[in-house]
Amino acid sequence: MGDIQTVEKATILFAGDSGDGIQLAGTQFSLTTALLGNDLSTFPDYPAEIRAPAGTVAGVSGFKINFGSTEIFTPGGEVDTLVVMNAAALKKNLSTLKKGGLIIANSNGFDKKNLELAGLAPHQNPLSDGSLYGYKLIEVECTRLTREVLKDTGLSTREIDRSRNMFMLGLVYWLYTRDLQPTIEFFNKKFANQPSVAEANIKALKAGYNFGETIEETAVRFQIRKAQLPPGNYRSITGNEALSLGLVAAAQKASLKLFYGSYPITPASEILHLLAGYKAFDVITFQAEDEIAAIGAAIGASYGGNLAVTGTSGPGMALKTEAIGLAIMLELPLVIINVQRGGPSTGLPTKTEQADLFQAIHGRNGESPLIVMAASTPANCFQMAYMASKLAIEHMTPVILLSDGYLANGAEPWLIPDYHLLEKITPRFATADRDATYMPYARNADLVRSWAIPGTPGLMHRVGGLEKEDITGTVSYDPENHQKMVHIRREKILKVADYLPKAEIEEGDQQGDLLIIGWGSTYGAIKVATQNLRKKGLKVAQLHLNYIYPLQKNICDIVHNFSEILIPELNMGQLAYILKSELGIKPYELHKVKGQPFLAKEIEEKALQILSCNKKTCTHQE
Repeated sequence: MGDIQTVEKATILFAGDSGDGIQLAGTQFSLTTALLGNDLSTFPDYPAEIRAPAGTVAGVSGFKINFGSTEIFTPGGEVDTLVVMNAAALKKNLSTLKKGGLIIANSNGFDKKNLELAGLAPHQNPLSDGSLYGYKLIEVECTRLTREVLKDTGLSTREIDRSRNMFMLGLVYWLYTRDLQPTIEFFNKKFANQPSVAEANIKALKAGYNFGETIEETAVRFQIRKAQLPPGNYRSITGNEALSLGLVAAAQKASLKLFYGSYPITPASEILHLLAGYKAFDVITFQAEDEIAAIGAAIGASYGGNLAVTGTSGPGMALKTEAIGLAIMLELPLVIINVQRGGPSTGLPTKTEQADLFQAIHGRNGESPLIVMAASTPANCFQMAYMASKLAIEHMTPVILLSDGYLANGAEPWLIPDYHLLEKITPRFATADRDATYMPYARNADLVRSWAIPGTPGLMHRVGGLEKEDITGTVSYDPENHQKMVHIRREKILKVADYLPKAEIEEGDQQGDLLIIGWGSTYGAIKVATQNLRKKGLKVAQLHLNYIYPLQKNICDIVHNFSEILIPELNMGQLAYILKSELGIKPYELHKVKGQPFLAKEIEEKALQILSCNKKTCTHQE
């Protein structure tokens, strides 16, 4: 009988053509793994070209999952098991596989045609030319076997081939001792009106699992025990799902309707689709004809007394710029979600980047400050969407919330919070006074004006894109008034820092030799790198920023307790530039703009270089 090894964690990468159902296979493995109680983190990697030629490297789709019995913070570095459907998938991803790792290959995807499409000559078949020496290899005639299993289903060959992913998934389930039942239930529910399709996928899944039994003498199986996570109810959640739920929860807490106006754009489109399913919670979704119309409608909804949200990615943010300035001048609550992707312009729609920070803070004409926040993990997107809504409503200002493609599509377990324990959200609605004229720009001690709902007797006031007179809100061209209003709007945003939670060291001690500062989706890679460095006895700590503008008030105190600072970013140093200006520090920088997230080892290697350099009294700074 084959051995079953108990391991602490494992990383699997599914890869094949876009039409091979790689994302479905990866998602089903993730859901099954979550139900078994493992901690996990995923990274779906879509082709940059929407319709790249089948069989080519450009058309390869990937789904990476890191799961274990301990806490998991990243989708993993080197891969333990690489599942490939064709030669192009192997060519693109072999470099990610650790030495001695396992390759499960659909050998039918390595014929002459597939080799040619992958840019390989017939004699360069990696399954037979010796180039895979040092790896374990399981060859599976997946295409042939799937067709054989499903030949009597009445489906066409093309329809049958769509189930190849389930054959491979069944085999991986066998290797990692996963349960088939959650996936079987998924197909029975999804294709309740197409039982033949459900039956075909389930048959293929079971056939793949049974194929594992035939190689039991030569293959090693793996078992990963349940993770010891904090008690509570969990579900697997992606960043876009968490953002959507965070917005719904905030609207409910504030007793407001939620309006979401958006124009479809990768990778933010899913938020619109998800929120459309929450009509029962007073959610209104509007798919506009363009980005400008989307934010214009959201501003109108905010003026009408709703929690108004618009979502997009970098190119859409550029189009929304003038309207954001209008919302700043009107001092209306508005949440603007930017699910960042590679740029500039159309750039890399399916690849991740965090290069829109300058755009978020400074990307408008005139002096137009607003709150800028960033989510750090898929699950954290819920909390950040909730807090963005709270700050927008209670401080009467637009808030930009930054996510990115990695967070949007990646998944992890989410501890479902108790709704009753979520922070209160209190809108500052204006009330009419029969003996006084309503003054729209009268303010409280935090310089926040009241929210007057149109149609309320006694609260009539003027709106528009021209500068407002202080207190009265009438149009003003007076130079002194403009200077005053610019100062007031800036000071109002800076006062928000009084209401932000204190920044805390995420990993490590309060002082030391090196502090690694990050923001956004670099969280997991920095955390793992910091943990690894601390295991080596090094005095390294992690600080992660969710609030970028304004900064939390105690950040300056934290950073000056460390000899050196390292800031890794998926851009060319935007946060580093800001912190140099705000805090007067001279950090080391680590940049990556490949459309891919950081690996923990990349950050760890840079940190070791800095610490080693300092021991030699080196003064070099990047």
